[in-house]
Amino acid sequence: MNVVDLGSGPPIIVIPGIQGRWEWMRPGIEALSSHCRVLTFSLADEPGCGASFDETAGFDCYVEQVRAAMDGAGLDKATVCGVSYGGVIASAFAARHPERTNALVLVSALPPTWMPDDRVRFYMRAPRLLTPVFLLASLRMFPEIAAAHPGVVPSLREARRHGWNVLTHMFSPTRMARRVRLLAASRQPDLSGIRVPTLVLTGDPMLDRVVPVRATREYARLIPHARVITLERTGHLGLITRPQVFAGIVAPFVAEVTRDGSRRRVV
Repeated sequence: MNVVDLGSGPPIIVIPGIQGRWEWMRPGIEALSSHCRVLTFSLADEPGCGASFDETAGFDCYVEQVRAAMDGAGLDKATVCGVSYGGVIASAFAARHPERTNALVLVSALPPTWMPDDRVRFYMRAPRLLTPVFLLASLRMFPEIAAAHPGVVPSLREARRHGWNVLTHMFSPTRMARRVRLLAASRQPDLSGIRVPTLVLTGDPMLDRVVPVRATREYARLIPHARVITLERTGHLGLITRPQVFAGIVAPFVAEVTRDGSRRRVV
């Protein structure tokens, strides 16, 4: 499997969203790698990922990627971070493999109880045919880009940069639709048994137009000891639009739990 391995320090594995490409997260990955050893990858069914994908195994193929990334990097344990759709993958891994999870970070994450709404089901009817409509609807993301980069010129510059990254690492509408179906068909583990430190990171409720903040905060009910933090002046794209602020929240958390874990092992 092709794993991107950047930086040094306490290890964290970052799982991408439903579009499947790690490159969409590049600003946040690079900012975080200044403080941590960051491992990331594209989802298993992305061309060139190098991971095995078996549709009969379904959603579990994505969960297995986390273990494979750890094994390939020689890591017994790491903090596991999931972004959006990747949050369901990360939480499933933490529930199934607590012995390999230092901590859990969930960024604007879909909860395991999520089911496709009318808008998602509309796009799933004909993913390829409706791609232009999907791209046009993505303009709803501009308010959060403008909030993170006040002023017309900075916000347009940031929107162009993100748009270029998307176009040069294009998503597949059919693979995205398949991932929705695989999640809907999967049996998610009970998260109440998760005991590792957990950080739930959301954007502003008025700015996240993709995953409602109230849905991400559902993790605080499922994992009662979870710490919930709002990444201000962002919506769904906080690790992209404000990567340094994102890293400034996540990196200290990763360092803290890794240090505490090492102390427990010594004792």
